[in-house]
Amino acid sequence: MTRKPCVAGQFYPGTRNELLQTVAALAGPAGAAVRAVAVVSPHAGYVYSGPVAGAVFASVNVPASVVMLGPAHHEIGPLFAVQARGAWQTPLGESAIDEDLAGRILGGCPLVEEDEAAHRREHSLEVQLPFIQYFQPEAAIVPICVSSLAGYDQLATLGRALAAAVCDAGRETLLLASTDMSHYVSQRTAERKDMLAIRRVLDLDAAGLFETVVAEGISMCGFQPTAAVVAAALGLGATGAELIRYQTSGEASGDYEQVVGYAGIRIV
Repeated sequence: MTRKPCVAGQFYPGTRNELLQTVAALAGPAGAAVRAVAVVSPHAGYVYSGPVAGAVFASVNVPASVVMLGPAHHEIGPLFAVQARGAWQTPLGESAIDEDLAGRILGGCPLVEEDEAAHRREHSLEVQLPFIQYFQPEAAIVPICVSSLAGYDQLATLGRALAAAVCDAGRETLLLASTDMSHYVSQRTAERKDMLAIRRVLDLDAAGLFETVVAEGISMCGFQPTAAVVAAALGLGATGAELIRYQTSGEASGDYEQVVGYAGIRIV
């Protein structure tokens, strides 16, 4: 089963040449990329969040295997839905599913279920894929859609299973958490609230991130996949994190009264 793109031509350019030029411009000139355990990257339209996504992907070496976790913006059946076989397509080409790693995740965590349908209309992982394809054309992926019903204990269980599966597979793998930050608040509110959540990620405090977002009412759509990725990163030996770039939609729209925040974070 090849998943066809559902937001090409909307969130990002729908033709190969234009998309390639856009991603190259967002990534900027080649710099000093490092090996990383995980990244946090936004998933809005490229005109808004593309500079942040481009900066964080350019800051790491993208290996040949990437596990992507993103929020479900619509109701899905499983808590954690994985597409475990086939491929995903964008205008830049097809990326195969890492079936071995997907199988290890399925076998190691009963909360994860194979559900290709959960991904069909979801954009949070699709918009990440052109960046992965640009930096590592041969990368195989494992896409996991995370339900908004997932509690912290379940996310921690997923994180442990991800770490175990990556260790068992024995090859370099990048974990990716797809999330935007605060939604439709003032620039000042977004910056204040987002930094509370970002600080928890930088501290590699998965439980603290979950608790802070809930307690402070931060409209960070992907805090659950991010918590799971932070938990997994710790299990893989991560020792630190760095905020690569933060900005809001106001920089593109000029409207600083109703913004969405975007953060790019590298975990090493």
